Amino acid sequence: MTQDQTFDLAAYMSGGIREFMEAAYRNVLSNPREARFVHRMRRVVEKSERKRHEALDNEGLAVPPFLIASISTTCNLHCKGCYARSNGIAEDNTEQRKTTLTPEQWRDIFTEAAALGVNFTLLAGGEPMMRRDIIERVASVKEMIFPVFTNGTLIGPTYIDLIKKNLNIIPVISIEGTAMGTDERRGRGVFERAMLSMDMLKKEDLIFGASITVTTENIELVTSPQFIDSLREKRCRLLFYIEYVPTEKGTEHLALTEEQVIQMEQVVMQRRNDYHDIIFFSFPGDEKVTGGCIASGRGFFHIGPDGSAEPCPFSPFSDSNVLEIGVKGALRSPLFRALRNSSILGWEHTGGCTLHEHREEIEKMMASSN
Repeated sequence: MTQDQTFDLAAYMSGGIREFMEAAYRNVLSNPREARFVHRMRRVVEKSERKRHEALDNEGLAVPPFLIASISTTCNLHCKGCYARSNGIAEDNTEQRKTTLTPEQWRDIFTEAAALGVNFTLLAGGEPMMRRDIIERVASVKEMIFPVFTNGTLIGPTYIDLIKKNLNIIPVISIEGTAMGTDERRGRGVFERAMLSMDMLKKEDLIFGASITVTTENIELVTSPQFIDSLREKRCRLLFYIEYVPTEKGTEHLALTEEQVIQMEQVVMQRRNDYHDIIFFSFPGDEKVTGGCIASGRGFFHIGPDGSAEPCPFSPFSDSNVLEIGVKGALRSPLFRALRNSSILGWEHTGGCTLHEHREEIEKMMASSN
């Protein structure tokens, strides 16, 4: 019996999205512009859920509600332990840099995804805000929300104007907790610049979030009420906790222990009860509930800069390209099917990502299918 047969993941994720949209609506009622946007997106989410049900009932196709897309192969920072540089997504050398899809190609991909019932695409990189041309073009896909995971250093008046005109573009600014922790990993002055960006977004009363990479060194700080209160003062409405994945050798000690993973689950649950004006996300967080990792199309999959359909950003293996076969075709790829039907997605692991930890098994799986 596969994981999808033992647990109704589609119902679980659809229910979670509905709860998220209701919470988002409550949090923006004081801002008519944001309230109208969220109200419209609630209706879109309802239609998307029906589309996903129809695809499953009529075609046996499980459409995930999320995508992650790495739209940029460049970055203005060199953060320690960066998975994008370790996996070859971000590259300073132009001769070694991967080919990136055009803005029009990205727009067409997300238009197809939205028509299938995908509600959210997390834009990553590299630094996605270095590709303003792509962000401007995909913002026209109004049936989808695009959280942009950014270091926050490029947000200025012109980007603020773009976001005000396209409320489906939601900045999610990455920090490590304190100024010391952030600057130590990302570079001197980065924390101060990120705080300035938050202040600009706050002034315009725009929805934004923060992303925290949780390690053995900062887990106590970043989950503390004092830290969350500091973000609340900035009117940060979304908080993403992402467990550190040691893609860079020598950083394994930063990955959470089993005890700390349990601690995270308990603390995040408590914070959700304590803070009703902030929406908390924890990755992988819900794996025990969902029967394992939700990558490979169970809950999302990753699209590389060149259109490669990959299980997740930490597992850059691919046997298909969405530019060639579309999103629907990628969901039916042999690799994704094999991963969903195997036990790999539910294997025990450390460091936040079962696919990264068991990449050798995935390589063997790909070799045997060729």
